Amino acid sequence: MLETILANIPQRDPFLFIEQIVDSSETSITTSKKLTGDEDFFRGHFPGRPVMPGVLLCEAAFQTGALLMALRGEAAGNSKTALVTRIQGTKFKNIARPGDLLHITVDFIEMLANAAFMKGKITCEGKTIMTIEFAATLVENEGAE
Repeated sequence: MLETILANIPQRDPFLFIEQIVDSSETSITTSKKLTGDEDFFRGHFPGRPVMPGVLLCEAAFQTGALLMALRGEAAGNSKTALVTRIQGTKFKNIARPGDLLHITVDFIEMLANAAFMKGKITCEGKTIMTIEFAATLVENEGAE
């Protein structure tokens, strides 16, 4: 299902932090990412005891939210891109390390004009790693027809 992800959001390796769709509905999506330990950020983020940076955990939630918006048809025809406009209520409860299989769930709350409000949660083996609330606004892609 990586093809579906790549067809619907603009991020690419090395800045793509989701790799599989686990479950999807009109109002919720769960993606996953297996942390191999070979990711570049692990080399310099607490060497010897590597930890996935919190900002990248947030980005995994944002990418999952953008994918949900695309699959809902909010960004029809790839003419629009979802850009994060608000982050609030972020809580880091555990650490993501090499070898972890992250499950990133984003729930759609509501759409107001061109802004989508969402809640995200990242878990590993049933333990919550992070929770976040965020909003994304759809912007026209340059050169979109």
